[in-house]
Amino acid sequence: MSHDIPDFRFEIHARDGKARQGTITMPRGEIRTPAFMPVGTAGTVKGLYMDQVRATGADIILGNTYHLMLRPGAERVARLGGLHTMTTWSGPILTDSGGFQVMSLAALRKLTENGVTFQSHIDGSKHELTPERSVEIQVLLDSNIIMQLDECIRLPASHEETQRAMELSLRWADRSRNAFRAMVKPGEGRALFGIVQGGTEPDLRRQSAEALAALDLPGYAVGGLAVGEPQADMLRTIEATEPFLPAEKPRYLMGVGTPDDLIESIARGIDMFDCVMPTRAGRHGTAYTRFGKFNLRNAKFAEDTRPLDAESPCPATRDYSRAYLHHLTKADEMLGQMLLTWNNIGYYQWLMNEARAAIRAGRYADFLAETKEGWRRGEG
Repeated sequence: MSHDIPDFRFEIHARDGKARQGTITMPRGEIRTPAFMPVGTAGTVKGLYMDQVRATGADIILGNTYHLMLRPGAERVARLGGLHTMTTWSGPILTDSGGFQVMSLAALRKLTENGVTFQSHIDGSKHELTPERSVEIQVLLDSNIIMQLDECIRLPASHEETQRAMELSLRWADRSRNAFRAMVKPGEGRALFGIVQGGTEPDLRRQSAEALAALDLPGYAVGGLAVGEPQADMLRTIEATEPFLPAEKPRYLMGVGTPDDLIESIARGIDMFDCVMPTRAGRHGTAYTRFGKFNLRNAKFAEDTRPLDAESPCPATRDYSRAYLHHLTKADEMLGQMLLTWNNIGYYQWLMNEARAAIRAGRYADFLAETKEGWRRGEG
């Protein structure tokens, strides 16, 4: 690994309204933004080989701290050479902190100022996750972009409860930064991101963003959304938060979302995304395309010999008939899930590439309108 490349550098090449097109440079590679990060929860983007993920245009993938700490275990991953070695993914990897999964999956969890203790949803074993342990696990996994531990509460929640969780997350951000500085040496190719919390309360989002900005971290995530609130609430929350995030740092909207969520959020200044939606939808027979969303279980595809999109660069999209994909889906064949997942990740990466080109050309508003019209129109 060359040490003449900085651990983390973000350059904005073009702006169009709030939308930005840039590049994050890290020793393991460049990340073109806006970027969609395929989710590799347990060290695998479900249903795809890593060379397929790479060929779709993905520059970075995401790993999940909670799942990997439980199985196979962070120390074991480290002994086996880290996630890059295990998965054969050579580019940057971002790991989430585990906070969201602890809140949503773990049994019998107990939250204190120090951290959260919980029982594994796999075997009932007891674990403690603190800001310091979360950073340590992510370093053991060989993560490049490490997320602070935060408390992600369910919405709707009262202003008082939202404020309590946001303020705890801020204290944990400070502890995460101190732990990161103690554990990571410059030149290791790692960066720590803070997470803005505050539910859908503009005053709390501002307070969180301003306090995190004072920590001068390399990047900032908007967390605690995509938990069931309407899209309009999410977009309003981004609009309320964005002015208080450092303009020269990347902004990552965690756990979002549909193609429409992505392109609307880019228009509001977001640079990075992750979501299980394209892989999960693929496993359940849904394809995202330029012509909208297809449910391949639908009988209308049973004798449709057309591919999903003849002009797509992705082989799954271009080379297999809808009739065949319908058959595989109805028969619950593994290949159907793999092909639709490949199509969906390919489509999400194509959408990001088109968004980047539109921002550079100063025509993002037109791109937004044309893309939505394509979904509405279907194929006529």
